[in-house]
Amino acid sequence: MPGETRSPGRFITFEGGEGAGKSTQVERLRSRLSQHGLDTIATREPGGAPRAERIRSFLLAGKAKALGPAAEAILFSAARNDHLETTIRPALARGQWVLCDRFCDSTRAYQGALGDLDPAFLTRLEEVVVGPTRPDLTFILDLPPELGLARADARRQVRSEATDRFEAEDIGFHRALRAAFLAIAEEEPARCVVIDASRDADAVTADIWSHVEARLLGATIGEAGDGA
Repeated sequence: MPGETRSPGRFITFEGGEGAGKSTQVERLRSRLSQHGLDTIATREPGGAPRAERIRSFLLAGKAKALGPAAEAILFSAARNDHLETTIRPALARGQWVLCDRFCDSTRAYQGALGDLDPAFLTRLEEVVVGPTRPDLTFILDLPPELGLARADARRQVRSEATDRFEAEDIGFHRALRAAFLAIAEEEPARCVVIDASRDADAVTADIWSHVEARLLGATIGEAGDGA
């Protein structure tokens, strides 16, 4: 409609090792943003779109493991491309807030930690697939891998789920993974916030909300008001 204004879409990603509580925090933030009148969707990687979900099943079942870490990174990027084209970019164009459980930082960390891939290779994949669609804010949920793996194991038992491709890696991998995520946060402090995920879920939720308010929420409300 003529004169109609739309709040700008925002893109928030959640990263971290196994059992960090990302899916819980994504849903809590989605609910709270919705209560503030913001049209918000929650999605995940790999997945978030029909073709990407099929690639997810292939990857997490370990069917690509024999192909090597470079091939896995390419498959993750193929799923991400579908996710971006089908879900994320259209939502942002509509002015929605997009909350994503994992994004390109997970490829950097997992395939980097697992396969010792050339960072330039991963950077080039990211440039081609992600382009300018970068997160406005990334929460890295950090906790000791021993605690995270214990939480993941308890969750699997409740849901009667099998161990996936990456949960099955040894403790050395998960320690390297944690270090990789913390290195990303150190390299990009304007985008990344490290959250202590070893605390109870309510404390983590409160911490996340304070950063959303400070970094994004006030600016969004202000921009929407300027166009009224």
